[in-house]
Amino acid sequence: MAQFETLEICRIDLFTAQDELQQRYTDDVVARILRIREEYNWFIANPDAKDRQFIENAVSRYGIHKSLAYRDLGVIKALLPHLAQASRDFHRYRYNEMILETYQMAKKRKDTKTMEKAASSYAKYNRVDLEDEQAVPYDMIVVQPFTATDDPSVLGIKPMPRLQERIQELLHKYQAENIDIEDVEFEEADLEESTLFPPTTQSDDKADGEENIL
Repeated sequence: MAQFETLEICRIDLFTAQDELQQRYTDDVVARILRIREEYNWFIANPDAKDRQFIENAVSRYGIHKSLAYRDLGVIKALLPHLAQASRDFHRYRYNEMILETYQMAKKRKDTKTMEKAASSYAKYNRVDLEDEQAVPYDMIVVQPFTATDDPSVLGIKPMPRLQERIQELLHKYQAENIDIEDVEFEEADLEESTLFPPTTQSDDKADGEENIL
């Protein structure tokens, strides 16, 4: 059975009753599920154990090869978050069940003090004293209007007096100081390449080769 397939089966049926497992899977698959279930219980009962100790226990207890024990360990570690959440949900259910049972027993004895404690514990645990969260009415949310502005006072910055006039004064000043600068249009450079780099002939190439040899 492939590792991924084993993980998915254990995610669903790790704690399913053995007779139901035998109706769903082959004997080999059922045997591995039951072994992983027992290994998982050992893993939870020994939270400080090292991986090496888990492998040694699995090999000696079930007579399996180390490689298979490591694969079982990989399945268990992959299942832990899912099983931990399921365990918390189960314990929450059991807590409420125990509190309600305590309340009923106290009610039969007319033990109002215990009834009050049980009711208070139930309300606190289930947070019934808190108001339900209200859904956000997205259809009633108004989009914040934004308007472009060059006024820095909206940011708490004091605006510069006569700003536009100052800009124009500086433009005139620097344009007057650089009056000799003028824009020119792009012109194609005339390098007279045909004169500077005349085409060579075969005889010229041969002569150059002879000079290089000499």
